[in-house]
Amino acid sequence: MKREPEAFLKEEIKNIYDSNLNWVIRHLEASSKPHSVVDGKNVLMLNTNNYLGLATHPKVMQASIDATKKYGAGAGAVPVIAGTFNLTKEFQEKFAKFKEVEASILCQTGYAVNSGVIPQLIGKDDVVISDQLNHGSIIDGVRLTSAKRLVYKHCDVTDLGVQLKEADKSGARRILIITDGVFSMDGDIAPLDEISKFAEEYGAMVFVDDCHGEGVLGEGRGIVAHFKLQGKVHVEGGSMSKGFGVFGGTVAGSKDLIEYITNKSRTYLLSTAHPPGLVAACIAAVDVVENEPEHVKKLWDHTNYFKKEVQEMGFNTGNSQTPIIPLIVGDPGKAQKLGELLFTEESIYVTPIVFPMVAKELSRIRVQMNALLSKEDLNNALGAIERIGKKLDII
Repeated sequence: MKREPEAFLKEEIKNIYDSNLNWVIRHLEASSKPHSVVDGKNVLMLNTNNYLGLATHPKVMQASIDATKKYGAGAGAVPVIAGTFNLTKEFQEKFAKFKEVEASILCQTGYAVNSGVIPQLIGKDDVVISDQLNHGSIIDGVRLTSAKRLVYKHCDVTDLGVQLKEADKSGARRILIITDGVFSMDGDIAPLDEISKFAEEYGAMVFVDDCHGEGVLGEGRGIVAHFKLQGKVHVEGGSMSKGFGVFGGTVAGSKDLIEYITNKSRTYLLSTAHPPGLVAACIAAVDVVENEPEHVKKLWDHTNYFKKEVQEMGFNTGNSQTPIIPLIVGDPGKAQKLGELLFTEESIYVTPIVFPMVAKELSRIRVQMNALLSKEDLNNALGAIERIGKKLDII
């Protein structure tokens, strides 16, 4: 039988485009700021995770430059062989203090945290209980385990209680509850205080992926600080690539947890360590969040104003509680058209979010606030969104 090994690719790609589920990849030609250049066009960016604008903060940039001049461009090895600089030690100590925990570790990415750490925490005699709308990287991390898997309805602690009872009756050796802190597609917040109470009752471990909460909630310290749960959440996974504006995954928790990850997580052990300039930038970013609270305040001022205005226009913003503000359209084709016309006619750069990121009937534009935006920027964006929204009969 003669086979065409790549024939399926064209068919799959055609199906993606025919269903309006394709991603439009645009290219930045300047820095990640609200005013940038994308595909040769001057635009206002409303779709970056760089919430506080720290990617271009002078202190963060200078720290990267200075460290690169001193240490070079690359780490040269995985962390446990020869890739760990004194800068890494400095960052990990600083970040643990910032998080108000015993220890922390800098991993390669937030995705690597979930795919590398989750499989080491639970095995075949254990149960993992996961929120229905958890990030894909959590889902992949859970799939790599041999634990029994249970799912509770999104942010529904009553259903979590039902799943915990089932896990407890099964005689599980360990129970792991895992949730996003801030859900990246809807911008809502996990009820971590209630989750923590349930976990304590059943002796379960709690793992929160706080990638979109760090730099945003709890005066920048994240969802655990937001709920004042320091010491009660066992694993805080996070990312330096969003609110902190740099790059890299993090885990914060007990000394035992961090030492265990150092010795067991394969994504950490088998991936080259971060370039020293990047680690220095991470140190500087944490320092800025600690000492310049005006960035977090401005982010929330923008969030409250923008969300109120789009809601009054008639847009459905779902259950957003954070600077992630979805404009839920429904039809994926219409969501794609909204993003296209905002870019081509109004010079507003937003990203349509379609299946498999969200359910097809919940296709949307995801708007994200940024501390570097001005009131004029917000009003210009609001005017453009209203014009195109009416043109497409969305509002």
